[in-house]
Amino acid sequence: MSTLWHEMFFLQLPVLEKILRPICVYLFLLVGLRLAGKRELAQLNPFDLVVLLTLSNTVQNAIIGDDNTVTGGLLGAATLLFINYLVVRFVHRHRRLETLVEGNRDFLMRDGHILRNHLDRELITRAELVAAAHRQGIGSLAEVESAVLEPTGTITFVEKKPTSEDVRHHELLDAIDRLRQELPHVRAQNNSGAAGT
Repeated sequence: MSTLWHEMFFLQLPVLEKILRPICVYLFLLVGLRLAGKRELAQLNPFDLVVLLTLSNTVQNAIIGDDNTVTGGLLGAATLLFINYLVVRFVHRHRRLETLVEGNRDFLMRDGHILRNHLDRELITRAELVAAAHRQGIGSLAEVESAVLEPTGTITFVEKKPTSEDVRHHELLDAIDRLRQELPHVRAQNNSGAAGT
């Protein structure tokens, strides 16, 4: 029984190494994902999702080393959470650094037009842009005024607002539809009135 407790909780690596390993992997992934671009965070296609899923498995051994103890795992997780807290807090206070770490917004569509060179720069296809619009309940890109790829990897869409002429046109069509629906009732009343006289 004491062997079980020893294997579960007594570290097999020095504490300093257990702390430094997650910090190194964290910083590497932070830089790597920044260089890979925002599309990795957006997970626009199955390839991006596979990369993100396998990244965690790939760096697992680098974080834990030869130590499979519960204590080692908890120490590694605590180190990751703590270093993330420090980095987020530090970056939040320094806006220039925040832009360097997270990047800037990038317009993919402006004034209803697709910006092909921006899509190419972000390695996003038109089909992926359409799929992202559909996920947000937008039927087609013809309904989009602008689309922005945020630093977080999400794509924000702004739909076109109807002009006053469009609103009047739709109101007129609605009025015509109501008249069509009422017309059979009016005819029926006229026919019943004519039959009664």
